[in-house]
Amino acid sequence: MLHAVIMAGGTGTRFWPASRAASPKQLLPLVGKSTMIRQTYERLEGLVPPEQTLIVTNQQLVEPIAEQIPELPVSQLVGEPCKRDTAPCIGLAALLVSRKDPDATMLVMPADHVIRSRNHFQSAVKQAVEMVGKSQAEIVTFGIKPTYPAEIFGYIHRGAAIDTRGDSAPSYVVKHFREKPNASTAAEYVSSGDYFWNSGIFIWKAKTILDALAAQQPEMLEHLKKIVDAWGTDKQDEVLEKEFTAIEGISIDYAVMEHAKNVAVIVAPYDWDDLGSWLSLARLLGTDRDENTIVGKHLGMNTKGTIIRSTDDHLVVTLGLKDCLVVHTPDATLVANKNDEESIRNIVKLLEQRGMTEYL
Repeated sequence: MLHAVIMAGGTGTRFWPASRAASPKQLLPLVGKSTMIRQTYERLEGLVPPEQTLIVTNQQLVEPIAEQIPELPVSQLVGEPCKRDTAPCIGLAALLVSRKDPDATMLVMPADHVIRSRNHFQSAVKQAVEMVGKSQAEIVTFGIKPTYPAEIFGYIHRGAAIDTRGDSAPSYVVKHFREKPNASTAAEYVSSGDYFWNSGIFIWKAKTILDALAAQQPEMLEHLKKIVDAWGTDKQDEVLEKEFTAIEGISIDYAVMEHAKNVAVIVAPYDWDDLGSWLSLARLLGTDRDENTIVGKHLGMNTKGTIIRSTDDHLVVTLGLKDCLVVHTPDATLVANKNDEESIRNIVKLLEQRGMTEYL
């Protein structure tokens, strides 16, 4: 059976001041009226039932996510006691899923992606599940055709084409996964036509990923097994705290994917964005004749190339701004050069250093 795992533990620091520890970006309605986690969950409707959908997040977010997705059984929400990156998250999910269904196939995806056309997304997932079931690949991911030489995404280097039925999306053998490149390397990738953006969405058998972790991260897997052995007992929380904290954090890319063989990539037949920063709003929501992207109430004079996010009950007035980022919230306002948005992470660190935790 197909099981879905939604990874929802990120902090979204690039979206400060809207994204905070208690309400990170996946819990916010950044694109559309519903929150990112809600959109991700609804994308599975008709494909994976609630009892086969697992959301892994941090302990602080379990309750607010349960409120946003009341139809999801509480047993399907897993709260990590600390941040340990994606490999432990996925490994724990794989153990929990395989305990119920030893032959489970897993769809693993982040909670903060924008994917348009649910039907096309589900069609691609079904194609990937079929490929895994027929052993055409042990791991299948989705590649996004690059529209510009992005430095903010990882890349997938494609190899030979894989034969699929006529109505399927094109698929290829994966040669290599590449980390986020510099500008010149990204330009080479795009001009070659042999690279896709890495969407970070995967389909595999639970056994496949557990075997990979046993080979590459055996110590991590032993900690995770102890957690699952205590799952559902009165020692669950105690063992989870002890064993998960003892794990050394590592991403699934470094832990598994760079060593993986027999990996395929399907060219995604849907529109995708990872909503990585405020600049994403311009791509997703478009711009006006002055190349501004406006969310909320705004009055501008001589304002160009600027992203402004406020609310309908608070007016933001701008005069003489160019290529700026203005984000208003009830207790904090950010004004920045939009091309320096990577430094927003440093603002969060500075607030923490100065003890201004009420703004985190």
